[in-house]
This record gives sequence, structure tokens and C-alpha cells, in this order.
Amino acid sequence: MTDQTGNPRGALGLIDRLKALVPERFRPGTAVVPVVRLSGVIGAVTPLRPGMSLAGVARVLERAFATKNAKAVALVINSPGGSPVQSRQIYLRIRQLAAEKKLPVLVFVEDVAASGGYMIACAGDEIFCDPSSILGSIGVVGGSFGFQELIKKIGVERRLYTAGAHKAMLDPFLPENPDDVARVKALQREIHAIFIALVKQSRGSKITGADDVVFTGEYWAGETSISLGLADAIGDLRSTLRARYGDKVKTPVIAPASGMLSGLLGRKSAGAGAMVSLEGFSGLPDELISALETRAIWAKFGF
Repeated sequence: MTDQTGNPRGALGLIDRLKALVPERFRPGTAVVPVVRLSGVIGAVTPLRPGMSLAGVARVLERAFATKNAKAVALVINSPGGSPVQSRQIYLRIRQLAAEKKLPVLVFVEDVAASGGYMIACAGDEIFCDPSSILGSIGVVGGSFGFQELIKKIGVERRLYTAGAHKAMLDPFLPENPDDVARVKALQREIHAIFIALVKQSRGSKITGADDVVFTGEYWAGETSISLGLADAIGDLRSTLRARYGDKVKTPVIAPASGMLSGLLGRKSAGAGAMVSLEGFSGLPDELISALETRAIWAKFGF
């Protein structure tokens, strides 16, 4: 027996049953927006606890942009910044994949997208945030300590041998040299200019705040960030995507693979974690220093 189209009725029933076995997000016509979480300090904190890096997130990004039926890619960012190099490389990879796959990128800021975290956020075609999110900090910072007086008090003599007039520049066990400070500040200005150019290229005419306000390293909460053009609108991921792509939009989270070795070492995949907990330390000095550095970076923004 056949139906009105001439197809066997049994065959149609089998096709319908087979379709039901296919996950809904792989079915034709289903709107899918894969979600990637980019969280934590950017760059190497210590060798034992690396932060977010291109090497750590590249595969996840590639999987997200390769998702079948994808209408866009959503990035959930929660980062106080870190390495300017890793930040820019992650930004570039996102823009390259967006161009190759012809997919828009929607960024959703959680607690903070500051400094390098905001640089990555600029990879989005649109940036959404919470009213209490922190955005901005478009600047460059670096610091050290001076121990020359301490080692004198405890009777330690510093012996340093170099080839090159500036090889020992800003050595924390030597007195600070004004010429060295001037060189570091010149380097910071160069990196700052690269950051500013990236923001202007990405946000374009959306930036409404004056340069001497937006690019001073200051940061702001959600509504003020929008008024300055650093973000586009207040919005959470679920509500925004449902309003744009329908109530049945699928938002699979593309997570990094967790191998057996990383599990045995007690480490999270780079870019997958948030703030580091001080609980459960094995007593390794590097782990403690890493945690304190991470906490200090987050604490700058009140987290």
C-alpha cells in the first residue's frame, strides 16, 4: 500500500522513527548556537597551573564553529585579563573562524571582561552584559618588587654577570634605574597603542566615549559600558538567543576534552576554569604563588 505521494506507508513510518533517533540539534531546520566558555586569567600563571591560552582553546573554538546547523557562535567570557599576546591571538582565531564559516559571534560577559578579557570580547559582532558586569580596563600594567635593601640587611651580596648593557634591566635585587623605567614605559605605550587600535577597529563608530576616558585603563559596570560603546546591550545568553532564534534554539556547550592525565594531575583544561580555590593545596610553593597571583588579578575588579 502507498500513501498519496506514492511512497510505501511502511517506509514513511520507518523514516519518521529514524528521524526521531537523530538528536534534535542535528535535524534540518533546527536553530543551533554552540556556546564556548572562556574563563580565567589569560596566559601562563605558573608552569603547573597555566591560564587561558590559544593552545588551550583553539580546538574548542574550531569545534564550535564547525557545529552543524549553527546560526551563530556564542562566547561566554569571564576574565580579568592577562597576557596581551595570548589575548590577541585568541581574538584573531575567533575572527578568522567567523570569517571562514560566515557565522556571527555573540559575546556574553559574566562577572568581568577586563583588559585582555575585553580584548577577546571585542571578537564579538555584538557584546551583551549584565548590569553588574565589569568591562574595560583598556591599558597595560606591569610591576615588580625591590629587594636590594632587604638583602643588605641580611648580609647577602648580589653577584650578577651579564653581556649586554640592559640585560639586567629592572632586576629586583638591584636599585631601580630611571632609564630602565623609561624603556619599560615606552614598551607599555607601544602595546597600549596596539590594544587601542584593536578596540577601535572592532567596535568602530559604536565607541562614543572620548579617547581620554575610554582608553585610560579605567573600567565600568554594564550600563555605563554601553553608554561608552564598549558593549551593545544588557542581556543574558538564554533570553537573548531565544528572542533572536526562537524558543526551540539549541545551545550546546562545547567543552574542552578532559584527558586521563589531566585528571590524575588534578588540573583543569586551560581556559575551562574560573577562579582558583585556595582549598586542597598539596603544599607546592608554585601552586600557592599561582593562587595568590590569580586572586590578586581578580581582586583588582572586586572579585
